[in-house]
Order: sequence, then structure tokens, then C-alpha cells
Amino acid sequence: MTYVISDIHGEYAKLRAVLSKVGLKPEDTLFVLGDVIDRGPDPIKCLQLLMAMPNAVCLAGNHEVMALDCLPFLLQEVTDESVEQISQPQVDQLLRWGVNGNSSTLDEFELLGAEERQDIIDFIGEFLPYVQVEVQGQKYLLVHAGLGDFRPDRALDDYRLDELVWKRADYSKPYFKDTIVVSGHTPTLVIDECSRPGYIFRTEGHIAIDCGACFPGGRLGCICLDTGEEFYSDEQQAAGL
Repeated sequence: MTYVISDIHGEYAKLRAVLSKVGLKPEDTLFVLGDVIDRGPDPIKCLQLLMAMPNAVCLAGNHEVMALDCLPFLLQEVTDESVEQISQPQVDQLLRWGVNGNSSTLDEFELLGAEERQDIIDFIGEFLPYVQVEVQGQKYLLVHAGLGDFRPDRALDDYRLDELVWKRADYSKPYFKDTIVVSGHTPTLVIDECSRPGYIFRTEGHIAIDCGACFPGGRLGCICLDTGEEFYSDEQQAAGL
């Protein structure tokens, strides 16, 4: 079976709750569409759990991109010389990450030993920009946010990383005739067309799975692409197609 989850945002308890309902088998695959970290209370614990899962495949979200821009710098020893060498772009990157809720990630990261910190950075550095899969004869494109500056004739490898992790999907139109785009990044709580805010949203050519786990009224959602079943952190029942 193929499962997809996104925007965990440090909600370790909710992640464990969803995984217990899904009941992953060794032959199953769990795709994680980025934004594992920041905002919620336990981002590093979420990363460490996924690191220990051989059947979890992680994609980059905008929060991982920000972390990779900043964490290696934060590993450096603070000296007068290192402070003097801080560039304005580095300051801008740190500020950008800060206003996007990095405090819980930094708090946990600072408690790790040097080797564990490097393991975290290496793990995030392996996150993929997008994944294409075919399940039950249906093609899917898995991506964190959307396809910025979308053009039907544009090859996927031509999209810049920021266009995949920052630019929100346009749910008003399908991108492809034969491929469904599964994305996170935009909480379904704020999608006008979504009749069930805070739950997985399906429309022509799209499945939006950021259910706002770290926001009031939200939850963590996961979908099985084989069956259409939906699993939520705060519900006992899974909804089908």
C-alpha cells in the first residue's frame, strides 16, 4: 500500500496516532510531503521517528529548506571572528526561518550531541523535491506545495526548488490530464472550495492533505492512494472514497 502524509510540524503525538491507525507493513511505503519540523512541540522527535522507518520517503518542504540554509551555520563555534563573518544573506535567512516558527526545532536541536545534529542535517539534506508514482493504474505527482509558474509543456526537472516548496497549488484547475497532484503546504482550513475544512480535500486533478495539524481546528491527515481511505489523528474511523 502507498500512503501519503504532510505538514506534521512537530506534532509527534498526532504522528504516532495516525501511524497506529494506518498500521504500516514492511512492504508499504509512506511518503511524507515535507514540513516535518517547526511550530509544533516535537519536531526533532518526528524526524528521528521517520529516520528509523525504512519505508518512509521524505520530500522537502519550505521549512526543511529554511533549516538547511541555517543549521550548518548554527553548528559553528561562536567566536568574535565567526560573528564578524556573518553576511547579510545569512542574517536574512535566520530571520525568515525565525518568523516561520523555528523555535521548537532549535530548542530540541540544541539538546543533541554533535553527531546527532549532523545526522539530522544529513537526513534533511536527502529529502526529495518531488516524486512520481503510479498506484492502481493512476499516476500521481507528490510535491510539498505546488508547481510555481506552471506550464503544461514545462518539464518537472525545470522547476526550481522554491517553486515546489513555496508556491501554493492552484486548486481551481487540474495541472495534468492523466496525473493527480498530491500536495500539502496550504492547510485545507483556508481553502475556500473545501467543504470540510481541516480534512483532506479532493477536487479535479488535486488532493490536498495538509489538514492543519498545528493550528486550532486542524488535525494530521493521511491518505492511502490504493484505497482512498483517510486516516486522522483525532478520529477512530477512517473515511473512504
